[in-house]
Amino acid sequence: MNELPVILLVEDDQAIQGIIEDTLSEGGFEVAIAASGEEAATLLSGNNGQYQALVTDISLLGRFDGWEVARRARKTNPDFAVVYMSGKYAQDWASKGVPNSIMLAKPFALAQLVTAVSQLLNAVPPIAPAE
Repeated sequence: MNELPVILLVEDDQAIQGIIEDTLSEGGFEVAIAASGEEAATLLSGNNGQYQALVTDISLLGRFDGWEVARRARKTNPDFAVVYMSGKYAQDWASKGVPNSIMLAKPFALAQLVTAVSQLLNAVPPIAPAE
């Protein structure tokens, strides 16, 4: 049986976090949650290929915003799939977002999130197994 892709969700609002987690789980993903940018950065630094994608809000509690979390994810893997979610900062995506990412402006249909993650994961070239 194939393992489910693991998505790192970074959202500091618990109500939204729960809705997004349920949506991704129902969409066929396993979800790991970080409630702050710093927590996400710590998880990403020890990633070792555990996470296949990042879904992050832009405005987060603490020092790191979603833009910074995505930059750190891409340092661990240049092809890391990144989906941003924001109500206020969607217009900044072109200048602050990492290349080949997707911005979902809040409010968005939950199906859009599953579609965005799937689209990015399917675009990433598969990693050849180690010999």
